[in-house]
Amino acid sequence: MISSVLVANRGEIACRVFRTCREAGIRTVAVHSDADAHALHTRTADTAVRLPGSTPAETYLRGDLIVKAAVAAGADAVHPGYGFLSENADFARAVLDAGLVWIGPPPEAIEAMASKTRAKELMGLAPLGEVTEADLPVLVKAAAGGGGRGMRIVRRLVDLDGALEGARAEAASAFGDGEVFVEPYVENGRHVEVQVLADTHGTVWTLGTRDCSLQRRHQKVIEEAPAPGLPEELERELHTLAVRAARAVDYVGAGTVEFLVADGRAHFLEMNTRLQVEHPVTEAVFGIDLVAEQIRIAEGHALAGTLPRPDGHAVEARLYAEDPAREWAPQTGTLHRLAVPEGVRLDTGYTDGDEIGVHYDPMLAKVVAHAPTRAEALRRLAGALERTAVHGPATNRDLLVRSLRHEEFTAGRMDTGFYDRHLAALTDGGPADPHAPLAAALADAHGRSRFGGWRNLPSQPQTRRYATAGEEHEVHYRHTRDGLTAEGVRVVHADAALVVLEVDGVQRRFEVARYGDRVHVNATALTALPRFPDPAAQRAPGSLVAPMPGTVVRIADGLEPGAAVAAGQPILWLEAMKMQHRITAPADGTLTSLPVTVGQQVQVGTLLAVVQQA
Repeated sequence: MISSVLVANRGEIACRVFRTCREAGIRTVAVHSDADAHALHTRTADTAVRLPGSTPAETYLRGDLIVKAAVAAGADAVHPGYGFLSENADFARAVLDAGLVWIGPPPEAIEAMASKTRAKELMGLAPLGEVTEADLPVLVKAAAGGGGRGMRIVRRLVDLDGALEGARAEAASAFGDGEVFVEPYVENGRHVEVQVLADTHGTVWTLGTRDCSLQRRHQKVIEEAPAPGLPEELERELHTLAVRAARAVDYVGAGTVEFLVADGRAHFLEMNTRLQVEHPVTEAVFGIDLVAEQIRIAEGHALAGTLPRPDGHAVEARLYAEDPAREWAPQTGTLHRLAVPEGVRLDTGYTDGDEIGVHYDPMLAKVVAHAPTRAEALRRLAGALERTAVHGPATNRDLLVRSLRHEEFTAGRMDTGFYDRHLAALTDGGPADPHAPLAAALADAHGRSRFGGWRNLPSQPQTRRYATAGEEHEVHYRHTRDGLTAEGVRVVHADAALVVLEVDGVQRRFEVARYGDRVHVNATALTALPRFPDPAAQRAPGSLVAPMPGTVVRIADGLEPGAAVAAGQPILWLEAMKMQHRITAPADGTLTSLPVTVGQQVQVGTLLAVVQQA
């Protein structure tokens, strides 16, 4: 039996595997980069081994170092998690060659399915060869890995070469493999997948379907089980194809077969030979611990009894440190607080006070709700997210709440183009609560009224300014002998942490927390603005600044100061959190400054280029 497991991964999935191991009485071993020296997964494991360096290429993609770590720590098994080396056949072989148990499928199955090109061949499909105008739109896709990295939609032939180059670079950085291929792009299909579980005794279970259609940059945002509204015949076909894929490679362990469903037809995408990020929704519906089953299968046990029966509906939302209104720009900084109400499941690799860095995926947590019906599960999850305290960098929390309540989603009519159609509306508007800026100002003013803030004559109103969701909000209040007052409301109570306002006879409570110029009022995040803007902070018109910390990985060919540029033309690419982000010209004009070079590390606000508008 397995007695000690090293998880060859980090963050949320490492913590998730450790939880099951602890329940089973199995010792745990973490590996960590220098950037993750104090990460939650490092702190919660029984023992930890350092991987020198911070980038994935130096650490979590170094299979040789991870195998040495397992041997040094006395582990007798390795669980790969997902991402990084989880679908790397050579890594699986290295683990087995070291005399360790591999908690995953045979290397041969990984080799057959981890390359999406070979997987399609096994299913009787083939990628496109030479792309013509008639083939458009097409999808450039990394042959290895997943998570939306190394993927580009191409709608014009002139953009194909650039998409291939960008996808190769991103795939090589994320997975250590730059192979890409091209396939037809199915517009507005639903992303549906089937969970597979297979043992070494010839049994293959299919544990229902999941719908993962709500995606940004080809990476899933909201997932649910079962996939709603599928005709019984189509669902049977999906299960049949999933079993065929598993048996074609003598699959063992947990895996997922993914499809695009459009016009009532199933289009095979790939088989992921690993656990999926969204596995908790299947666990909730089937009452099963997939990690525990992975361990039992690796120990040689047969799947016990009969296939579990599904019960109810589960929905998962991925909470990311990113700004959806600014092209999903990832965010960094200190996560001061993360607190989710009771009644939902929280899987996370962070805790209060942890730093969100630039090297890894910006997912903070997964929040999962399970209920008897889909409508109840959506309501429960939206309500829990709305009440979640997440203090720190900007997140997609408000977007998640609005998505879960969007009519198209609640009716089950969503597809992979959901955010293409609705993102602007879902990110539009000011604070979730219009009284949040006033509450922030009153909390900040607490105490100052005790030092002569009021006089016998009416005082002048005090003014504070806050920014949120791309808008500025100005609020006014007064110090009086009776305390703080504001027009249109009655201030029932105000201190630094709690403000109670009465509006039209109804009392509202506002919990306030401040970290520097960042203020959190209930679920609303605000930025306190200075009364007088700093003249030194002004930049020349047309200045392009870094929206996130990252590395300049590419500058457009032949581009130098003095060159004419067109609106939307790429100028350079930043890499942050394993994704590449294009910096484009804001208007037609002339590039007058380009003060950065390839390989340069930049911080938020670093000047990247200046485009003088024509």
